Amino acid sequence: MDKVQKLPWKSESLAKPKSFNPKRLTLARKRKGFNKIAFADRIGVDRKSVQAYEAGKSVPSEETLSRIMGVLGFPLSFFFGDDLEEPSLDSGSFRSMSTMKASRRDMALSQAALALDLNVWISRKFELPHPEIPDLGREPNPEAAAEFVRSQWSLGSLSIRNMIHLLESKGVRVFSLAVDAREVDAFSMWNGGIPFVFLNANKTSEHSRFDAAHELAHLTLHKHGPPRGLEAEKQANAFASAFLMPRGSVHANAPRFATYDSLVNLKRKWTVSVGALAYRLHDLGLMSDWHYRGICIEIAKRGRNVEPDEAPRETSMILPKVFSALYEDGVTRAQVARELSIPTVELEQLLLGLTLTGIDTEGGGTSRSQPNEMRRSRLTLVGKE
Repeated sequence: MDKVQKLPWKSESLAKPKSFNPKRLTLARKRKGFNKIAFADRIGVDRKSVQAYEAGKSVPSEETLSRIMGVLGFPLSFFFGDDLEEPSLDSGSFRSMSTMKASRRDMALSQAALALDLNVWISRKFELPHPEIPDLGREPNPEAAAEFVRSQWSLGSLSIRNMIHLLESKGVRVFSLAVDAREVDAFSMWNGGIPFVFLNANKTSEHSRFDAAHELAHLTLHKHGPPRGLEAEKQANAFASAFLMPRGSVHANAPRFATYDSLVNLKRKWTVSVGALAYRLHDLGLMSDWHYRGICIEIAKRGRNVEPDEAPRETSMILPKVFSALYEDGVTRAQVARELSIPTVELEQLLLGLTLTGIDTEGGGTSRSQPNEMRRSRLTLVGKE
């Protein structure tokens, strides 16, 4: 059983005001999805002025800076902070690159930069689980890799009740990817020896779980780079399928002749989508090509973006514990956002839709109806589901 160890509290801002930081202006602009032309129009200047601001060749006037704050929603202190570490395209396992708009990709990368900063802030206050992600870059077989990880983590063939809890217990920092675009599925990266996974908050629970397993594959199989492109995606999909639906368990529970309705019932065992389950059965030779095509047609008729009997959405285990502990020290959500020099809404969007009971206001009290058992155990991280 791992612990989220609380360190002595010390209030400090990671963004110490110095002088106007053009890199932060660029990051905030990208986070809101504006290109330079659209942004210039919104703040009432020409494109060359925006280029000059972001190149550090000139500084916005007080009036222009006020309009910038109004358009982007970031506080003044954000634009006067130190440089933030911004992930590059090479550091993220982006999927569907050919269909992803540059603006959507930039929104995701800029949000990841805010998450890295939040993680540094949290790490200064808490001792979080250390990474335990196997490096299997030399394993050519994704199925074997998935079986190895399950063995290393003592999961056996049991279904995984909560993918986010499992990843967090193994040292992965999981955050929400608040980009309103289905083409931005999820992505992962290593940063300073710490693995990160960002999940699209707009996906169904079943699809989000598969995305989490898919990104775990990238963290284990592709930590050092190659392969890339479609080959890497195929490997990650195969790993995720095997990791969520172990071969032995599927063989033991597979129906003699699967129908759409029977798959809806069976998918609950592994909390996967009907499509993912049908694919796994077909991949293991438990469903013929003809049968699989028929199931796929039925799924398409009912809507590929609609998951029948959707499971409850998974949320973080660590983040509620962290923020509850902070509240005990009198630290509110708004105060955390101020120390990071970001809008409170940006903090909320990183927290997987987390309901932060008791830290919603500056002076409001915590929920007194919270069970004592939960209050005593909330800094304990369950290591395995």
